[in-house]
Amino acid sequence: MVNLKEKPFYLDDDQIKWVEDTIKGMTLDEKINQLFVDMVYDFNDETKDQLASDVKHYQQGGFRYMNLPGAQLQAQNRTIQDNEKIPALIAANVEEGGNGAVSGGTEIGKGVAIGATKNPENAYLMGLYGGIEAAAVGCSWTFAPVVDVTYNWRNCVISNRAFSNKPQEVLDNSLAYFKGATEAGIACCMKHFPGDGLDERDQHIVTTINDMTPEEWDKTYGMIYKGLIDAGMQSIMIGHIQLPEYTRKLVEGIEDKDIMPATLAPELLQGLLREKLGFNGLIITDASHMVGLTSKMKRSKIIPTAIAAGCDMFLYYRDREEDIASVKQGIEDGILTMDRIDEALERILGLKAYLKLPEKQKAGNLVPKEEDLVVIGCEEHKKAQRKVADEAITLVKNTQDQLPLTPDKYKRLMVYPLGFNSMAVPGQEVKEGPLDVFVKDLKEAGFDVDVFDIRALGADPKMGKKLLAGTPVKEFTDKYDAVILVADIEGFSQSNVRRITWNVPMGPDIPWYVTELPTIFVSLYNPFHLIDAPMVPTFINAYSPTPETIQAVVDKITGKSEFKGESPVDAFCDAWDTHL
Repeated sequence: MVNLKEKPFYLDDDQIKWVEDTIKGMTLDEKINQLFVDMVYDFNDETKDQLASDVKHYQQGGFRYMNLPGAQLQAQNRTIQDNEKIPALIAANVEEGGNGAVSGGTEIGKGVAIGATKNPENAYLMGLYGGIEAAAVGCSWTFAPVVDVTYNWRNCVISNRAFSNKPQEVLDNSLAYFKGATEAGIACCMKHFPGDGLDERDQHIVTTINDMTPEEWDKTYGMIYKGLIDAGMQSIMIGHIQLPEYTRKLVEGIEDKDIMPATLAPELLQGLLREKLGFNGLIITDASHMVGLTSKMKRSKIIPTAIAAGCDMFLYYRDREEDIASVKQGIEDGILTMDRIDEALERILGLKAYLKLPEKQKAGNLVPKEEDLVVIGCEEHKKAQRKVADEAITLVKNTQDQLPLTPDKYKRLMVYPLGFNSMAVPGQEVKEGPLDVFVKDLKEAGFDVDVFDIRALGADPKMGKKLLAGTPVKEFTDKYDAVILVADIEGFSQSNVRRITWNVPMGPDIPWYVTELPTIFVSLYNPFHLIDAPMVPTFINAYSPTPETIQAVVDKITGKSEFKGESPVDAFCDAWDTHL
């Protein structure tokens, strides 16, 4: 049985009695549904009754949701809690701040930006202010911190989510985040065990691999997990990532075809995580729709196998009735035992007791009041956001001393946007996007700005050279004083790359102009674009497309503010020519 008096639960006798009595009074269906975190895809007046009916019928253990305005989320979470016999865990991805929990929430900074400040105090603020904003809408659980390590610049999952490529920096920032979130009153869930950041692929669409030896893993990822476990981390999210060398060490003679992602690997969850690292808290799967998991066995076997392997909670139903039936069938087939289910329930209910959810349920304050929403996007939190942006933005490269770029010397700018999806379509109203903000800030700084739009040229994808030929060099250099490339290339769970794609082959936007005019590249998202544009003499990593960050970038380009950030990752992508 689980020791609920020890870390990370620290329950007293009355709380333990609540856990034990609650489990004894549950039906099999209620026990099974407590193992699931459900997803709420939309909530409004039309869907409210259906959500209430679903919760009343299924009695799910926890929920995640899509971001909505604060009052709407309070109504959603109140609907959930009002229909739960056992109060639900309500989770959000508070990886960057409150923006992961509620529309209008404050992005304190992406993980890589926090790392670039070289100040764990900023990670603390991310956890504290993000946690406060999440708690204001009724959240009690953050799926963070991200404790992965950016060893491979090609990795397309955690390129801007992880704090650093140095394990100690990841641990220091993660501990600070954990402290802040704990003070905000929410539980943390570090991810993604056994560690992302080596494989360049995305486990949303393929099972990925951490190929470290056991000795290497113990000194890096193992050190991080052990440090956070010892500090009292409440829960861990399991990635659909294989750790083959450790599996071979723990399961002598295992064949390659039988090596499973950690989600389905008892030797990793029980042998490594529980026994060696001493983790007593709650284990939850990453999203179960990801091909990194579903490609390994039929879903009907995945769910009972994952729980039997050591996962206490399962992230998302696909079809509720099918998934519940698969757990029951797993019990009948001997894959899963009732003892193992009860053990998982002890940790699930133990976390709820740790968060004092039963007491809050009795008091009727599981979801705060509407006036408590005042903290969302408040000035105190925005001040921290501006502070992080100022300290994080990194001048990675300035080989030709082209900065500062001021309107008295370089009045006329050509801006080449890469990856933006916010360009206006005639006749369609479009919300102001990062590109619009960047151009507006440049104009307010005194520049004349033209924005390259391939559509205005009537572009034929096969006619790049013709379009380029229609831009004589002298005509271009007579018209402009400098060029700025600005990239906002995100992409997630759609491909295994986050690289630059130019508008047309050999077109007029490719960097032919770097030898003709001062050229500055600003990345608002991915810190690894130098690999695709090594010829640019000036490269800036801003790490985020928020208006606050963009304003700080313009201030630094024009010399109003100094660059303070230090890259926490290899922005040169292990290539010699990117330094030139």
